[in-house]
Amino acid sequence: MTRRYQWFSVGDINGFFGLMFDNMTVLSFLAGILIAGFGFPSEIVYKRMFPGTAFGVLVGDLIYTWMAFRLAKKTGNPRVTAMPLGLDTPSTIGIALAVLGPAFLSLKTRMAVEEAALMTWYIGMATMVMIGVIKVLLSFCGGWVQRIVPRAGLLGSLAGIGLALLAFMPLTDIFGMPLVGLISLGLILTTLVARIRLPGNVSGVLVAVAAGTALYYLLGPLGFVSGYQPLPPLDLHFGLPTPTLLFVNGLGEALQYLPLAVPFAILTVVGGINVTESARVASDSYKTRDILLTEAVATLAAGICGGVAQSTPYIGQPAYKRMGARAGYTLITGLFVGLGGIFGFAGAIVEMIPRAVLAPILIFVALDIMVQATFACPRRHAPAVIFSYLPTVARLLAIKYSIFIPAAAFAGLLAGHGREIPEVLVTLALGNGFILTGMLWGAFLAELIDRRLRRSAIYLGILAVFTFFGVIHSVLPGGDLYLPWQLSTALERAVPYQFAAAYLALAMLFLALSFTRGAREPLPDDRDQTE
Repeated sequence: MTRRYQWFSVGDINGFFGLMFDNMTVLSFLAGILIAGFGFPSEIVYKRMFPGTAFGVLVGDLIYTWMAFRLAKKTGNPRVTAMPLGLDTPSTIGIALAVLGPAFLSLKTRMAVEEAALMTWYIGMATMVMIGVIKVLLSFCGGWVQRIVPRAGLLGSLAGIGLALLAFMPLTDIFGMPLVGLISLGLILTTLVARIRLPGNVSGVLVAVAAGTALYYLLGPLGFVSGYQPLPPLDLHFGLPTPTLLFVNGLGEALQYLPLAVPFAILTVVGGINVTESARVASDSYKTRDILLTEAVATLAAGICGGVAQSTPYIGQPAYKRMGARAGYTLITGLFVGLGGIFGFAGAIVEMIPRAVLAPILIFVALDIMVQATFACPRRHAPAVIFSYLPTVARLLAIKYSIFIPAAAFAGLLAGHGREIPEVLVTLALGNGFILTGMLWGAFLAELIDRRLRRSAIYLGILAVFTFFGVIHSVLPGGDLYLPWQLSTALERAVPYQFAAAYLALAMLFLALSFTRGAREPLPDDRDQTE
């Protein structure tokens, strides 16, 4: 006899707070990066970007909730836990820093601020639509991508984002308000990293956010919190996520960001495969293709309705299952985030809760990503994982250069004065296309470590081709693609020609070495690497 599905339990309450605050944290940093970091008009962020972005979460969580009911009915298991879905943290911050912000700064030089902000919104929408289409296609071949690209490349490039963008940047927010930020961080580390339960098994995320926010508004008026702002008036930014073709206006500009869109899509698809497998181990056997298609549909829905951040299934379905959550937490989260974007209370919460209080959640996410990248790969691939971090560090430096160095001075640094390629130009080139670069760097080094030198040479050949046309290592500040012979200066042309030639030379070296006796020797045991 089939038992009735127990779709809601006390565990769903804790599950809701955890999943909801994850999404609100991502929205907070999206708004903070654009408004505080790049001077983006807040009205465009809250009334245009937020509704569609939140709508994608609503669509995805509703479908995953329905899938949990369907699986419970099919298996007769009354304790099926829904797959958690929310905004993808690495790509949201990466797109804000590498696509939306730079695009806005570039457009602002030739049009009015409001017009530049709207055009940037169109570019963000178009980028989401491109990612959604790529994810639909990859949902049918995600397993092949996972098999062909070494895990060190896939996870290492993501861990690089965790280190440079998800950990370092929020850390500056935490220590910008240390009394508030460190208390919140300590509670997050206690409950989520050390896994020490609080009295009454209260959600650690809820307590960290509540305690940090209370301290901010209690200590701020006393002068103990730098940059304190009084509680803002409740301002609900209403915006309806109506399907629109406005993204077509941004497609031309968005194509230059395709080298970012493709890796972000691949990483969430591979992540979807991994989290589906972890749910299966925890006794909830969802179909991988259904999980992947749902996140693709949610991303497309967001992009078409004005969203600028993609949705993805979250790691940790077994953790939600252990806390007793069923399908109620995804249903409530989807409704809360989706309606919050439409009626504006999501934006109001983002304005009310200090970033220093939400930043520790991103620190935890970053730690989780880096730990997974380190331990999910063979120990011998650790150098490949770490090597793939470096392009993201270069991208972070390039972002800081472009924000804090005046445009004229930045152009002068790019031009250089000696015979060598100037350091700032090298940094800019290394950072452009950083996700794809990190994947390919991690992949070629992992194959080299495994003594598959010919495969390593293939990845180096791909790097050479991509470099030559600016898919990665673009010499232009906006990361645009180009035909290298059409670049305006000899110094600009030096980057694609010399970088590509260097990759090809290294590929030929590896091909030659593949015929040597040393390349055919058996791999040393992983344990020997630490002795």
